[in-house]
Amino acid sequence: MICPTPLGIGIKTKVAFCDVMSNRDPSAGVLIKLPPHQGPVTLTFDLHNRHTYSEDQVTPNRAFSRYTATIGVLTMDNTLISRAVVQSEFRRAADFVDRVNGGAGPGGAKAVAPTGTEAVTITIPEEEQQVSILGEKLTVERLDGTATYSSAGRPIAVVSNVTIEYRPAPPPKTAAPGKPATAAKPGAATKPAPPKR
Repeated sequence: MICPTPLGIGIKTKVAFCDVMSNRDPSAGVLIKLPPHQGPVTLTFDLHNRHTYSEDQVTPNRAFSRYTATIGVLTMDNTLISRAVVQSEFRRAADFVDRVNGGAGPGGAKAVAPTGTEAVTITIPEEEQQVSILGEKLTVERLDGTATYSSAGRPIAVVSNVTIEYRPAPPPKTAAPGKPATAAKPGAATKPAPPKR
């Protein structure tokens, strides 16, 4: 997997989290290269929303946020294979999936971290060699109103635990010139030739 905008590594889980940005160009998304395979490939990953933590909002119980993020899995010629949606709510720090290393918060945590988890499974056609995960739309509901974001270059969601399941392609057949040599059977003894007189 090629992650253009990594969010960071989870402090407790040690899982790598990757931001999914909104864009119309598949080459700018989270790229997943597929090894040589036979038949369709099964792509699985966890999809999360992302929340920016503020103690000033949590303490007076004003941190409520409801997120609905939509992402797409596309071929490299911009054909949509499937969409996925994650919806979750945030009220307190316990609603985070994990905190992420690399920030100025307690224990070196970043303010932004994944919240909510949706397990996603997508079947990729056999002919594809690479796919892209791109953000489409994010709707955020807060106490002061609702906003929707879809402009290019904006973080929409977070992915983690990306895996693929596939049947390896058969090795290429190579034609040996002439008749192949006959190998001796394992364990078979060979008799030495009688000495010449």
